[in-house]
Amino acid sequence: MKLQGTMQINSAGNLTIGGLEVTQLAREFGTPLYIFDEELIRNNCRKFYEAFAVGEGQSEVIYASKAFLTTAMCRIIASEGLGLDVVSGGELYTALAAGFPVEHIYFHGNNKSYMELCQALDANIGRFVVDNFSEMELLSRLAVEKGQVANVILRVTPGIEAHTHDYIRTGQIDSKFGFTLPNGQALEAAKRVKDLPGLEFKGLHCHIGSQIFDQEPYGEAAAIMLKLAAEIKESTGLLTTELDLGGGFGIYYAEGDTPPSINSFAQKILIEVSKKAKEFNLPKPKVIVEPGRSIVGPAGSTAYTVGSIKEIPGVRKYVAVDGGMADNIRPALYEAKYEAIIANKANLPAEETVTITGKCCESGDMLIWDTKLPKVEVGDILLVSCTGAYGYTMSSNYNRLGRPAAVLVREQNADLIIKREDYNDLLRNDILPARLICTK
Repeated sequence: MKLQGTMQINSAGNLTIGGLEVTQLAREFGTPLYIFDEELIRNNCRKFYEAFAVGEGQSEVIYASKAFLTTAMCRIIASEGLGLDVVSGGELYTALAAGFPVEHIYFHGNNKSYMELCQALDANIGRFVVDNFSEMELLSRLAVEKGQVANVILRVTPGIEAHTHDYIRTGQIDSKFGFTLPNGQALEAAKRVKDLPGLEFKGLHCHIGSQIFDQEPYGEAAAIMLKLAAEIKESTGLLTTELDLGGGFGIYYAEGDTPPSINSFAQKILIEVSKKAKEFNLPKPKVIVEPGRSIVGPAGSTAYTVGSIKEIPGVRKYVAVDGGMADNIRPALYEAKYEAIIANKANLPAEETVTITGKCCESGDMLIWDTKLPKVEVGDILLVSCTGAYGYTMSSNYNRLGRPAAVLVREQNADLIIKREDYNDLLRNDILPARLICTK
């Protein structure tokens, strides 16, 4: 397994993160356990901040909170000078509870409700990324009723198909997101924004997909969006002062993944935006990007305790852990690949090939197929790396399993940032009708 961030193997052969032994964290907080490396999170934030020259006022980096969001995460992101992308009332509520600067909150989503729009207007957030005409009209009406002006960025589907999994590809024409560009819908959306009261046009947004390694689609997206900006200016007089090119920057999960550096992504985007703005005789817009996975993904790991071991001679050896698809649905949903290490045998050579399976009652509950590890024994602590993005976020109570705890580690300190759900938590929202209560 490739060691990430502050991961090290100490003299006792134990894996450490943030200077703390993973086995000790497992004993103290239990397993499954999400472990977040604060230093790596902050380093990734700073790499984006510097690569996109945010300090010079020409760009803004906003963290895509759907990857992983807690009040503690909000505080880290704010302290590193990044904005926040939210896609629901719950994410917005979390940001507000954490005291996140509202002017740097961007509200995304293809089906924002009446209540969510009211919540965002009442909080006076920075930007609404408008996804469709019905939302636009509702936002206009609500803004007028509240005596406000909502700053609007239009989400556009530019017709770019990045090479990634079908479920995380979002820039193609046939998408549930945004105003379609090739059929003229995006241009019509800009005209409508100009005509509707309570709305102020700020710019354009697109997101072409996730876990992308190729830089070229970002350059292509910048060119297409600035051409649209020129058409909008000519047709309506509206000036695109902000260009949000989304996120989707790929990360390393397993052998074979070769993501470019953050700097190389930034250079491709910034150079193309400058070039195309000049070509279309436009002022250079402020560039906005929305990294989520690439900030928190490599910084998160999940520790498990090995339970049952089943060997089918000549076929496969299954090693079951005390978590699985309830805390990491991505392998079952996307066939996502991960790497693992036995935290208490981190310095030992691999000697067997095993398949890591979860404990859920599903044949598809597999975390890693056919990985090489030292001899695995019941009670070992297995750590799966790069689970920081979409692990906890997409977790569930399937089979009435409680969601795991999460700890933030840094410089030999570990702080609980999400408590473990117990059986009482599982019953918290249950209601037993009086007629079902046995009185005998």
